[in-house]
Amino acid sequence: MKPLSLSLLLSALVSGPVLADEADRGPTHPEFPAEGFQVIYDGSDLDEIETEGNWKIREDGSLVLVPRPGEEGWERYGSYLWLPGEYKDFVVDLDFKYEEGGNSGLYFRISDESDATAHGWEVQILDNYGQDTPLTNHDMGGVIGTSPPLENASLEPGEWNQMTVELVGTWLKVLLNGTLVQDFDLEEKKPADKELADEGRIAIQDHGQPFSVRNIQVKRLD
Repeated sequence: MKPLSLSLLLSALVSGPVLADEADRGPTHPEFPAEGFQVIYDGSDLDEIETEGNWKIREDGSLVLVPRPGEEGWERYGSYLWLPGEYKDFVVDLDFKYEEGGNSGLYFRISDESDATAHGWEVQILDNYGQDTPLTNHDMGGVIGTSPPLENASLEPGEWNQMTVELVGTWLKVLLNGTLVQDFDLEEKKPADKELADEGRIAIQDHGQPFSVRNIQVKRLD
């Protein structure tokens, strides 16, 4: 059975019972902090995050990645922001921003932390602002190696983006800045040579470029 629409689910999580006509109002992100969500980062400390990376808390409460000399690329998995525990069905919500050409990603169902790319799934975060060519699975909101985004919802570099990722069973939905950019069965579309674990870690990528996040929260649905 196809899971509840994200607009209905998030409305239920935040506001309680959902009216039938709310399905026509379009998807919305939960507020921060939202009822029933675990706050992972609220600007005060990194107590709920595991990382070896050079992430610094700014005066405004945002968490910024400042690559150290010689740090580049995306395979330094220990430098990612790792949320605590493992997750099966969940909703994860966060704000992020980057400079021109910025690159990061939201990983989920990571079954082996030694290689998040091989043993997990990534929703791409990339500066695609203003792109008018066809989108690929490596563009903003795409699922790497699997599915291009439905629309280009990227904001201009330097602006805060908001992303919500929901996984129920194998059904994935992704909202970017209020736009539904993914809505499909991951099991049906995944590459034949890649496994989808029943549960796993969630992480935010350190791509060796300046990158800022804030208001990270997650809710278990299983």
